[in-house]
Amino acid sequence: MKILADQNIPHSETFFGQLGQVVQAPGRNLTPEQVSDIDALVVRSVTQVDASLLANSPVKFVGTCTIGTDHLDIPYLNQRQISWASAQGCNANSVVEYVFTALAHVRPNWLNLSVGIIGCGNVGGHLYRKLRQLGVTVRVYDPFLNAKDVPDLTTLEQVLKADIVCVHTPLTRGGRHPTLGLLGAAELATMQTNAVLLNAGRGEVIDGAALAAHLDAQPEFSAVLDVWENEPNIDTALMQRVSIATPHIAGYSYDGKIAGTEMIYQALCAHLGIEPQITAQQVLPANSTVQLCAIETTNAYPLAALLGQAYNILNDDHTLRTALSQAAEQGRPQGPEFDALRKNYPQRREWHHFTQPAGKLADGLSQVLSTLGFK
Repeated sequence: MKILADQNIPHSETFFGQLGQVVQAPGRNLTPEQVSDIDALVVRSVTQVDASLLANSPVKFVGTCTIGTDHLDIPYLNQRQISWASAQGCNANSVVEYVFTALAHVRPNWLNLSVGIIGCGNVGGHLYRKLRQLGVTVRVYDPFLNAKDVPDLTTLEQVLKADIVCVHTPLTRGGRHPTLGLLGAAELATMQTNAVLLNAGRGEVIDGAALAAHLDAQPEFSAVLDVWENEPNIDTALMQRVSIATPHIAGYSYDGKIAGTEMIYQALCAHLGIEPQITAQQVLPANSTVQLCAIETTNAYPLAALLGQAYNILNDDHTLRTALSQAAEQGRPQGPEFDALRKNYPQRREWHHFTQPAGKLADGLSQVLSTLGFK
């Protein structure tokens, strides 16, 4: 069996090498020639998998080590009787940790603000449950759910009135509730003038030009973008306007990426009718923990300071801005720089690998950290 895997999938040789010969290649620009003798294709979200790629290939299985599937032409795969699988929920916790870290920087008082969630699936649902545990007021919009599933379900109009709005919907272009361009000028105009809009779902759900104009018109309005229209060739003018800009890495915790690889490995094993022989626990480093350092009692934003020790989101922001600015100054294309940041993203562990600092913390802070996952 011959398996082609995106070179950015960690430990693909370790997992899929159990099943056959593994060939690695950049996923952004795979060609029909590269899959002309491939039995199984394992990708991430940057690869468009459709008839133009697979028409003359013998591929019988496609797996994406991501929770999104908008890059897969599922009707075509079904028509060709090509089995497919996605890694639903693999990086939900990673994205939620990204959200909390970002909010701690742009709105240090976020625990006392209302949060709206657009899309309450694997990621949005995990965020929703964490916020409820923290006692935060939450509003949810998801037309595919009902109040029995989510007690705080309401309309999109009501969600947009929250202090903070987090977008976690997949990208869909058809059906009863398409999300392409879901938030445009009209929707942004209904939000609070000092609101925060965070998108860690899909870039095309928000009209980038409308968002840029809104940020110009509302100086107190804040945006955090991890996903962008036209990746990897993103709008750098919009990037300069947002409070935090990152290169589609919210779900890039090391734990989440390994979980995604394992889930697709298991799916391929099921497709082949064999028992899996390796697990993520055998691949991940030993569960050594890191203790957070104590912070000064005079620190006005202790939660932001502590979360920043576990995940330095501002470094990701700085790295993106610097890389794209330098590329522009040197006359180089910026798209490869965006992709390189994702390919070479440093290992980021999730919060259950960290313990709270020794000593007494401010009232309630230890409980908040425990709820967020810190030991």
